[in-house]
Amino acid sequence: MKDVIIFGTNDLAQLAKFYIESDPSYSDYRVAAFTVDQDHIRSPTFEDLPVVPFEEIEKTYSPDNFYLFAPLTGIKMNQVRKAVYNRGKAKGYKFISYVSSQATIFNNKIGENCFILEDNTLQPYTSIGNNVVMWSGNHIGHHSVVEDHVFFTSHVVMSGHCHIGERAWLGVNATLRDGLEIGEGTLIAMGSLITKNTETDSFYMGSPAKLQTRKSHEVY
Repeated sequence: MKDVIIFGTNDLAQLAKFYIESDPSYSDYRVAAFTVDQDHIRSPTFEDLPVVPFEEIEKTYSPDNFYLFAPLTGIKMNQVRKAVYNRGKAKGYKFISYVSSQATIFNNKIGENCFILEDNTLQPYTSIGNNVVMWSGNHIGHHSVVEDHVFFTSHVVMSGHCHIGERAWLGVNATLRDGLEIGEGTLIAMGSLITKNTETDSFYMGSPAKLQTRKSHEVY
Protein backbone atom coordinates (compact mmCIF):
# COMPACT_ATOMS: atom_id res chain seq x y z
CA MET A 1 0.00 0.00 0.00
CA LYS A 2 1.31 3.44 -0.99
CA ASP A 3 0.27 6.15 1.47
CA VAL A 4 -0.35 9.57 -0.06
CA ILE A 5 -0.59 13.06 1.44
CA ILE A 6 -2.62 15.47 -0.69
CA PHE A 7 -1.71 19.16 -0.72
CA GLY A 8 -4.84 21.28 -0.40
CA THR A 9 -8.20 21.41 1.40
CA ASN A 10 -10.38 22.59 -1.47
CA ASP A 11 -12.40 21.16 -4.37
CA LEU A 12 -9.33 19.90 -6.23
CA ALA A 13 -8.03 18.10 -3.17
CA GLN A 14 -11.45 16.55 -2.62
CA LEU A 15 -11.59 15.46 -6.27
CA ALA A 16 -8.09 14.01 -6.07
CA LYS A 17 -9.07 11.85 -3.12
CA PHE A 18 -12.23 10.72 -4.93
CA TYR A 19 -10.37 9.77 -8.11
CA ILE A 20 -7.62 7.88 -6.27
CA GLU A 21 -10.07 5.96 -4.11
CA SER A 22 -12.53 5.24 -6.95
CA ASP A 23 -10.13 4.17 -9.70
CA PRO A 24 -9.38 0.42 -9.68
CA SER A 25 -5.95 1.12 -11.14
CA TYR A 26 -5.07 2.86 -7.85
CA SER A 27 -6.32 0.19 -5.47
CA ASP A 28 -2.86 -0.01 -3.87
CA TYR A 29 -2.87 3.72 -3.01
CA ARG A 30 -4.36 5.16 0.17
CA VAL A 31 -4.92 8.83 1.07
CA ALA A 32 -3.60 9.24 4.61
CA ALA A 33 -3.89 12.99 5.23
CA PHE A 34 -4.04 16.47 3.75
CA THR A 35 -1.55 19.30 4.10
CA VAL A 36 -1.50 23.07 3.54
CA ASP A 37 0.59 25.92 4.85
CA GLN A 38 -0.05 26.66 8.52
CA ASP A 39 -1.82 29.98 7.91
CA HIS A 40 -4.32 28.27 5.56
CA ILE A 41 -5.49 25.62 8.04
CA ARG A 42 -9.15 26.27 8.90
CA SER A 43 -9.93 22.92 10.51
CA PRO A 44 -7.88 20.03 11.95
CA THR A 45 -9.60 17.63 9.54
CA PHE A 46 -10.75 17.51 5.92
CA GLU A 47 -12.72 14.64 4.40
CA ASP A 48 -12.43 12.95 7.83
CA LEU A 49 -8.64 12.90 7.59
CA PRO A 50 -6.05 14.97 9.47
CA VAL A 51 -4.76 18.27 8.06
CA VAL A 52 -1.11 18.94 8.90
CA PRO A 53 1.05 22.06 8.38
CA PHE A 54 3.18 21.70 5.27
CA GLU A 55 6.04 23.48 7.03
CA GLU A 56 6.36 20.53 9.45
CA ILE A 57 4.89 17.65 7.44
CA GLU A 58 8.04 15.55 7.47
CA LYS A 59 7.91 15.36 11.30
CA THR A 60 4.70 13.30 11.13
CA TYR A 61 4.78 11.83 7.65
CA SER A 62 8.32 10.95 6.66
CA PRO A 63 9.28 11.18 2.97
CA ASP A 64 10.71 7.68 3.40
CA ASN A 65 7.20 6.28 3.91
CA PHE A 66 4.76 8.71 2.30
CA TYR A 67 4.20 10.23 -1.13
CA LEU A 68 2.90 13.70 -1.94
CA PHE A 69 0.28 14.73 -4.48
CA ALA A 70 -0.40 18.43 -5.18
CA PRO A 71 -3.26 18.87 -7.71
CA LEU A 72 -3.41 22.67 -7.64
CA THR A 73 -4.97 25.23 -10.00
CA GLY A 74 -3.07 27.21 -12.60
CA ILE A 75 -3.41 30.52 -10.76
CA LYS A 76 -0.59 33.06 -11.27
CA MET A 77 0.35 31.23 -14.47
CA ASN A 78 1.15 28.03 -12.60
CA GLN A 79 3.78 29.68 -10.40
CA VAL A 80 1.97 28.61 -7.21
CA ARG A 81 1.84 24.97 -8.34
CA LYS A 82 5.49 25.11 -9.37
CA ALA A 83 6.54 26.54 -5.99
CA VAL A 84 4.63 23.87 -4.01
CA TYR A 85 6.10 21.10 -6.15
CA ASN A 86 9.63 22.43 -5.66
CA ARG A 87 9.12 22.80 -1.90
CA GLY A 88 7.99 19.18 -1.69
CA LYS A 89 11.03 18.03 -3.65
CA ALA A 90 13.29 20.06 -1.37
CA LYS A 91 11.85 18.16 1.59
CA GLY A 92 12.78 14.89 -0.09
CA TYR A 93 9.33 13.70 -1.13
CA LYS A 94 8.42 11.70 -4.18
CA PHE A 95 5.17 12.67 -5.90
CA ILE A 96 2.64 10.29 -7.37
CA SER A 97 0.82 11.00 -10.62
CA TYR A 98 -2.82 10.20 -11.20
CA VAL A 99 -3.63 9.05 -14.75
CA SER A 100 -7.25 7.99 -15.08
CA SER A 101 -7.89 4.43 -16.16
CA GLN A 102 -10.44 6.02 -18.51
CA ALA A 103 -7.76 8.03 -20.33
CA THR A 104 -6.28 6.66 -23.55
CA ILE A 105 -2.51 6.39 -23.38
CA PHE A 106 0.15 4.51 -25.36
CA ASN A 107 3.03 3.91 -22.98
CA ASN A 108 3.72 7.65 -22.99
CA LYS A 109 6.44 9.14 -20.83
CA ILE A 110 4.59 10.92 -17.99
CA GLY A 111 6.34 12.77 -15.17
CA GLU A 112 5.41 12.98 -11.49
CA ASN A 113 2.64 14.99 -9.84
CA CYS A 114 0.54 14.90 -13.00
CA PHE A 115 -3.26 14.93 -12.74
CA ILE A 116 -4.69 13.46 -15.97
CA LEU A 117 -8.43 12.90 -15.89
CA GLU A 118 -10.91 10.84 -17.87
CA ASP A 119 -11.27 10.97 -21.67
CA ASN A 120 -7.87 12.47 -22.34
CA THR A 121 -6.17 10.96 -25.39
CA LEU A 122 -2.37 11.00 -25.44
CA GLN A 123 -1.28 9.79 -28.85
CA PRO A 124 1.91 7.72 -29.33
CA TYR A 125 5.37 9.30 -29.00
CA THR A 126 4.09 12.17 -26.87
CA SER A 127 5.85 12.99 -23.58
CA ILE A 128 4.45 14.81 -20.57
CA GLY A 129 6.65 16.61 -18.03
CA ASN A 130 6.27 16.98 -14.26
CA ASN A 131 3.40 18.73 -12.48
CA VAL A 132 1.06 18.83 -15.49
CA VAL A 133 -2.73 19.02 -15.14
CA MET A 134 -5.01 17.76 -17.93
CA TRP A 135 -8.67 18.17 -17.12
CA SER A 136 -11.23 16.00 -18.95
CA GLY A 137 -11.45 15.40 -22.68
CA ASN A 138 -8.24 16.79 -24.23
CA HIS A 139 -6.57 15.49 -27.41
CA ILE A 140 -2.76 15.54 -27.22
CA GLY A 141 -1.27 14.95 -30.67
CA HIS A 142 1.49 12.52 -31.59
CA HIS A 143 5.21 13.32 -31.32
CA SER A 144 4.51 16.29 -29.06
CA VAL A 145 6.28 17.49 -25.91
CA VAL A 146 4.56 19.09 -22.93
CA GLU A 147 7.03 20.67 -20.51
CA ASP A 148 6.69 20.98 -16.71
CA HIS A 149 3.92 22.85 -14.82
CA VAL A 150 1.49 23.15 -17.78
CA PHE A 151 -2.31 23.34 -17.28
CA PHE A 152 -4.81 22.05 -19.85
CA THR A 153 -8.43 22.83 -19.06
CA SER A 154 -10.97 20.72 -21.06
CA HIS A 155 -11.47 19.79 -24.71
CA VAL A 156 -8.23 21.30 -25.94
CA VAL A 157 -7.22 19.91 -29.35
CA MET A 158 -3.47 19.95 -29.81
CA SER A 159 -2.25 18.63 -33.14
CA GLY A 160 0.92 16.61 -33.61
CA HIS A 161 4.56 17.71 -33.30
CA CYS A 162 3.76 20.59 -30.92
CA HIS A 163 6.05 21.75 -28.13
CA ILE A 164 4.31 23.31 -25.11
CA GLY A 165 6.61 25.45 -22.98
CA GLU A 166 6.76 25.41 -19.20
CA ARG A 167 3.84 26.99 -17.27
CA ALA A 168 1.59 27.44 -20.34
CA TRP A 169 -2.16 27.57 -19.64
CA LEU A 170 -4.63 26.42 -22.31
CA GLY A 171 -8.30 27.38 -22.10
CA VAL A 172 -11.41 25.31 -22.82
CA ASN A 173 -11.89 24.38 -26.50
CA ALA A 174 -8.60 25.91 -27.64
CA THR A 175 -7.22 24.45 -30.88
CA LEU A 176 -3.55 24.29 -31.89
CA ARG A 177 -2.37 23.50 -35.40
CA ASP A 178 0.47 21.03 -35.88
CA GLY A 179 4.14 21.78 -35.33
CA LEU A 180 3.75 24.80 -33.06
CA GLU A 181 6.10 26.13 -30.38
CA ILE A 182 4.05 27.49 -27.48
CA GLY A 183 6.28 29.80 -25.46
CA GLU A 184 6.90 29.49 -21.74
CA GLY A 185 4.11 31.08 -19.70
CA THR A 186 1.72 31.49 -22.66
CA LEU A 187 -1.94 32.03 -21.76
CA ILE A 188 -4.38 30.83 -24.45
CA ALA A 189 -7.96 31.99 -23.93
CA MET A 190 -10.92 29.63 -24.27
CA GLY A 191 -12.04 28.93 -27.83
CA SER A 192 -8.88 30.34 -29.37
CA LEU A 193 -7.38 29.01 -32.61
CA ILE A 194 -3.59 29.06 -32.51
CA THR A 195 -1.97 28.95 -35.95
CA LYS A 196 1.47 30.44 -35.21
CA ASN A 197 4.18 30.08 -32.55
CA THR A 198 3.59 32.10 -29.40
CA GLU A 199 5.85 34.40 -27.42
CA THR A 200 7.07 33.91 -23.84
CA ASP A 201 4.70 35.17 -21.11
CA SER A 202 2.16 36.20 -23.75
CA PHE A 203 -1.65 36.23 -23.95
CA TYR A 204 -3.54 35.07 -27.05
CA MET A 205 -7.24 35.28 -27.75
CA GLY A 206 -9.57 34.88 -30.73
CA SER A 207 -10.09 32.70 -33.79
CA PRO A 208 -7.62 33.00 -35.32
CA ALA A 209 -5.87 34.09 -32.13
CA LYS A 210 -4.09 37.40 -31.87
CA LEU A 211 -1.38 38.52 -29.46
CA GLN A 212 -2.86 40.77 -26.79
CA THR A 213 -1.14 43.77 -25.26
CA ARG A 214 -1.31 42.47 -21.70
CA LYS A 215 1.17 39.86 -20.50
CA SER A 216 -0.17 36.52 -19.28
CA HIS A 217 0.65 37.20 -15.61
CA GLU A 218 -1.40 40.42 -15.82
CA VAL A 219 -4.47 38.36 -16.79
CA TYR A 220 -4.29 35.19 -14.71
